[in-house]
Amino acid sequence: MRILLDTHVFLWWLNDDEKLSAEGRAMIVSAVDVYVSSASIWEAAIKVGIGKLEVDVDQLVAQIKPNGFRELPITAMHAAMVKNLPGVHRDPFDRILVAQALVEPLRLVTCDAILKGYPALVEVI
Repeated sequence: MRILLDTHVFLWWLNDDEKLSAEGRAMIVSAVDVYVSSASIWEAAIKVGIGKLEVDVDQLVAQIKPNGFRELPITAMHAAMVKNLPGVHRDPFDRILVAQALVEPLRLVTCDAILKGYPALVEVI
């Protein structure tokens, strides 16, 4: 399986956080390809800037490859796909992740239950 990590899942993985379930860890370990979107780095940078998150954004970027993950840039095709999404989720970062999952195709690994509204491509852990 090829998967895309939601921002919080990537952060949990890096911090070996207990919030990342055994099922989620197993999914990441067994995946053929694991992607981290540039949207996740962008989201983290914004949240750091407004004081909602305390992480070193440069370290997030630096930890993608050493963890065996691949970076997924946002393309014009990804951005255009957002227009086709039903209004299940209003968060722009989640919407671009869903769009990327559709275009690539990838399974989006998240714990955001709202994203169950996109059942064909989301794995809620």
